[in-house]
Amino acid sequence: MTTQVFVASTAFGLATLTAALEDGLFDAADRRVLVLSTNAAVPEAAVAVTEVAGVDRLAARFDAVHDYNQLIAPQHPSLWRPRAADLPLLERMVRRSWDLEGDVHLVVECVWTAPSLTLCRIFADARVDVYADGLMSYGPTRDTIPAQVACRLERLLHLDLVPGLVPVLLTEFGVPAQTISSESFRTVVATLDPPPAAVADAPARSVAVVLGQYLAALDLVSAEEEATLVRAMVRHTAAAGFTRMVVKPHPGAPPAHGAQLQHEAARLGVELTFVDGPALVEAWFRSPSVGLVVGCFSTALMTASSLYDLPAARVGTELLMERLKPYENSNRVPLTVVDAWLPDLTRSVVPGPAARGEVAIGALVRAVSYCMQPERYPALRPGAEAFLRTHWPVLGRYFRRRRLTLLDLPGRLPAPVVVEVPPAPVPAPVPGWEQAARRALRPVRRRVRRLLRRGPTARAAR
Repeated sequence: MTTQVFVASTAFGLATLTAALEDGLFDAADRRVLVLSTNAAVPEAAVAVTEVAGVDRLAARFDAVHDYNQLIAPQHPSLWRPRAADLPLLERMVRRSWDLEGDVHLVVECVWTAPSLTLCRIFADARVDVYADGLMSYGPTRDTIPAQVACRLERLLHLDLVPGLVPVLLTEFGVPAQTISSESFRTVVATLDPPPAAVADAPARSVAVVLGQYLAALDLVSAEEEATLVRAMVRHTAAAGFTRMVVKPHPGAPPAHGAQLQHEAARLGVELTFVDGPALVEAWFRSPSVGLVVGCFSTALMTASSLYDLPAARVGTELLMERLKPYENSNRVPLTVVDAWLPDLTRSVVPGPAARGEVAIGALVRAVSYCMQPERYPALRPGAEAFLRTHWPVLGRYFRRRRLTLLDLPGRLPAPVVVEVPPAPVPAPVPGWEQAARRALRPVRRRVRRLLRRGPTARAAR
């Protein structure tokens, strides 16, 4: 008997898994179990996956649905890492709680972090597939994966968010990547609830969707800078000719500055609707009213552009390029992809086609990935050298010169110039200096001799 266990923490991830099922990418199984996890900092205050409009239709495709948070409470899903000695006991407990029998086949996201890594360790004999929940799969593996888990990784499943780009993730283990079809994803998303009236009832191509993120919550920018960034998106979208806008905050973001945005929209004469309810924004993209999608480096920008063929534009990526630290931050490749692939709305009134032919996106991503994790991907070095030799400094914004210097790559800082200062010449001795010195010391020597002749008693009395 075989049981497939699918783990999801977002509605987008669940839609991706369901699309893979639609494609028939999994072998037949006796049971298919869905495990949902809420990984927010405060799970009790966050929007659960099951609260997203229409997600219950996706969950109904599985034989059973279980709540990971409820199973391990009061532990936090992202923090609970049980001891190795407890794993056999925990496997029996989980099997009993979720009614799992026979062989287990795990399908997880972010296998290098909990809860995915925790489940892979608990089910020590399970086959493991990894699916990509966003753009990070195009970059390097962030953390070290234990050997007892890495040896069981079979596939990386991903949407074709950047057509033709092959993910770097898990290639150090020889894990092959397999694409989930865009058609299946669109079919799955079409089963979700329709978009809000502000989108559904508007004329064709008249609405711009503005995507929020949680940049301040990740300490990438300050809260005020993020609010300024979203206002800039509204301002430049209005300059592009859109008078209807719908702002969609990220599900994991704290309360946004709605009043400030409304004030900015009123100043610009724009009709702005703030939709803060739990919804998958991709469900809006099938509406004929959507004419533009604007954001910083959200994955939804690429789903709009690549999966729905909608105009998409970016705002603020230059600021994030400067702020993103350290260089190996896992957001670097998503930021690089969006910056290189989509037009900058601040530099054009009407967004044109993406600069897809101007940048060799695959070579760029591999070069950035090598600079992020050089020890993990030494095979990428020749390609990084060739790319930098050709494109530096035109594309230098994607790299840090100190990092290039450390790795001895083209674009490195010039070696410091060492100036050899010749030793100062020793002045020639002045003729007769010895006789002059003896004459100067003669009174001192006479006084010392007189004191010595008088003896210690006389000196003490004196």
